[in-house]
Amino acid sequence: MRINGHGHLLPKPSQIPAFMREKKYFWIDDDCQFMHQGNWKRPITDPSFFLERKLEWMAENNIAHEVVLTLSQLYCNGLAESETSDILCFQNDFNAEVQRQHPNEFTTGFVVQPAHLDLALKEMKRCVKELNMKMLCLSTHYQNHSGEWVSVADESVAPIWQLANEMNLALEIHPYDAGKMVNLKDKFWRNHLVWMMAQTADTYLMFTLNGFASKYPNVRTCFAHGNMLGLANHGRVIQGVEGRPDLFPGVHHPNETKGQPNVFFDTLVHDIHTLELMLNRCGASQMVWGVDDPYPLGEMDTVEGCYPGIFLDEAEKSGVLTSDDKQKIMNSNVQRWLGIDL
Repeated sequence: MRINGHGHLLPKPSQIPAFMREKKYFWIDDDCQFMHQGNWKRPITDPSFFLERKLEWMAENNIAHEVVLTLSQLYCNGLAESETSDILCFQNDFNAEVQRQHPNEFTTGFVVQPAHLDLALKEMKRCVKELNMKMLCLSTHYQNHSGEWVSVADESVAPIWQLANEMNLALEIHPYDAGKMVNLKDKFWRNHLVWMMAQTADTYLMFTLNGFASKYPNVRTCFAHGNMLGLANHGRVIQGVEGRPDLFPGVHHPNETKGQPNVFFDTLVHDIHTLELMLNRCGASQMVWGVDDPYPLGEMDTVEGCYPGIFLDEAEKSGVLTSDDKQKIMNSNVQRWLGIDL
């Protein structure tokens, strides 16, 4: 059984509440060619963005089960509480219904917005107790009421982590809104290629220095896109902590997080050399297969010769990854992260 630990799914245009289109929060063309948010739009590059075709695509690619993350466009950064409540309720209900209808094929995540903490805790309880969901999705950063961008591994977000720990949840850390944070023109898709990776690295830095892996041992946290910049930056962080201890009072040493059994990384790093670094740094046992379908930055045939699992196949052929470890990355590791048996 091959389990994809990082996938996405769009609702059909008719499933999206009218207010979301009227207020330009998020909508999809009636002909399903583009997704929209405000003045932004992105082409829908594969029919497997939608449920019926997703199931066919999974069968064609020997994917028995898929983890469906929440839509990044619906993290609700900077929105008022009432708007946030309505949008996240739609997203979480949509994902929950997909999981309810297809429990053998999908594990779906739910999302909350830390800026509205009481609402976030209430929604966590609803999603877990009423909707039977087991995975919380968080954006790497959120915008607080002062307009500042705050990492979700900041101590101010501790109540969410504490409740997730009590609920024994899997947790996914995924970047979004990089352009708003860095305020750079998105030439050459730099926000996706560089700055979203930097967002994940930044929250991993906060996660390690604040010791969240040991503070919340029942939370199994997975960092999207392999946290490739964060893992590559490990030595520099250590040099900073040890070279300027005056700037790091009371922090946990970064080495404390390395290899922790409740910290995972998906494999979507696009080349075997980066994968080898990750394997050496955190071990194959902490890696989960991630396709990031159906986006063109995922393992999709948008790129000629690409297919789901290509990088793990290449890693095995080159000797970077053993066949046994590859099988675990594609199956049992994902189940350990999710805390389920399939």
